[in-house]
Amino acid sequence: MRIRAAFSNRRFLAAGVLLAGLLTAPLAFAADGAAPTWEAGKAYQLIDPPVAVASAGKVEVLEVFSYACPHCAHFQPYADKLKASLPANAEFSLMPADFQERWVLFARGFYAAKALGLVEKTHQALFDALWRDNLPINSLDQLADFYAQYGADRNSFLSTAQSFVIEGDLAQIRQREAAYGVDSTPTLIIDGKYRVTADAAQKIGFEEMVQIAQYLVAQEAKKKH
Repeated sequence: MRIRAAFSNRRFLAAGVLLAGLLTAPLAFAADGAAPTWEAGKAYQLIDPPVAVASAGKVEVLEVFSYACPHCAHFQPYADKLKASLPANAEFSLMPADFQERWVLFARGFYAAKALGLVEKTHQALFDALWRDNLPINSLDQLADFYAQYGADRNSFLSTAQSFVIEGDLAQIRQREAAYGVDSTPTLIIDGKYRVTADAAQKIGFEEMVQIAQYLVAQEAKKKH
C-alpha cells in the first residue's frame, strides 16, 4: 500500500516485500473453520462520523486510488472482481488520492476523463501504460496524448482538465480523505461507514479486502430494501 508520506528507496522496497506478503496472506477463519470472521477495528475500521453517500438508495463502494500507485495497479483485478460481485442496490465508484504532486496530476486527468465519459474505457489502460509498458507520462500534455488515443479531443481534454469544475473536484479530495480517514492506497470505503485496507498484521491482503467489502456490502444492502 502507498502511504501519504513519501517513501525513501529503502522504505519503498520494504513496501514491496509487505505487498508480496499481503497477496499471499491466508484467510482469518473462525474457530470451527466454517467461515471467516471480520471484526470491526481489526478487519475494517469504522468511520466516525459516517460520511453521507451520493445515493441514499444504494450502497456506495468507493475505491481511493492513484494511477501513480503501483499497489493500486496490482489491486485493479481485485477491484474488478468486487465491482462485478455487487448486488443491484450497490454501486462502485472511484476517488483519486492526492498524496504527492504527481498524484494530483493524475487526479486532474481522472476528473477530466470522467467529465468526458472516458474512465470506463481508459482506467485499466492507464495502469497498463504506466506499470506494464513503463510509458513516461509525467505531464498534463502527456496525459492529453494518452487520452487522445481513446477518443478524447486533445484540446478539449486540456481545457477541461484546467477548468474551474476540475479545480473544485481537486479541492474536495483532501477534505474527503480526512473525512474517511484515508492515509494509504488502495483503500475501500463502504457506504461512507467503513474503511478497508490491506494489513499484514491482520493477515488482510487484497483478496481479503474484497471479501470484507462484500461482507459489509451485504450487511448494508439489507438496510436499503
